[in-house]
Amino acid sequence: MAIIETEAALHEAHRDNHTHRDVNGGWLRPAVFGAMDGLVSNLALMTGVAGGAVSQQTIVITGLAGLAAGAFSMAAGEYTSVASQRELVLAELDVERRELSRHPQDEEHELAALYESRGVEPELAREVARQLSKDPEQALEIHAREELGIDPGDLPSPTVAAVSSFGSFALGALLPVLPYLLGASALWPAVMLALVGLFGCGAVVARVTARSWWFSGLRQLALGGAAAGVTYLLGALFGAAVG
Repeated sequence: MAIIETEAALHEAHRDNHTHRDVNGGWLRPAVFGAMDGLVSNLALMTGVAGGAVSQQTIVITGLAGLAAGAFSMAAGEYTSVASQRELVLAELDVERRELSRHPQDEEHELAALYESRGVEPELAREVARQLSKDPEQALEIHAREELGIDPGDLPSPTVAAVSSFGSFALGALLPVLPYLLGASALWPAVMLALVGLFGCGAVVARVTARSWWFSGLRQLALGGAAAGVTYLLGALFGAAVG
């Protein structure tokens, strides 16, 4: 009895600890990319304009315009990209569905051969393929996973990707503008807040990807800081040349 209880506890512990995060969803990549891009691009845009010794009002307008334009551009790009990818996958699924309808035996033999190539005994592979091919939808799902590497029931949503990208970009791009909106009259509060945001975004990404939070945060901080520094120098040079 004690042995059975121990095995049950071990099974329960394995089930609880052997879970995976969603790596196929359509929200994580555009949300992370959008926040990073919003922070870096708008910070660089504002520092570049500030390097040209323009007025505070011009910097604020530039930041707000960059926020709006970037957010809509990111959302449109993500929607188009994910929608096109989804349409391609659905088209390939239609091809596979027609093949299963027209040549069921050939598709069953193809599935059996695939299992054989992975080390399953030929007789067992044929039996498994036969049983799995009884249900057309199940057969389609298996062929899609084995041949196309996709899960028909877990395709990314263009709307989710677009909304995630829009919101995260706008949030990231807002940080450099926020100090000015709250009454700041110098550039350095905007830069400091944006750099803190960059470090925070990198640390959050590390929590999702299981990487070191400080390394990911510092890496993003360094990249964003370098972009802001370069654009500030370019703005100063262009401003001096135009002036």
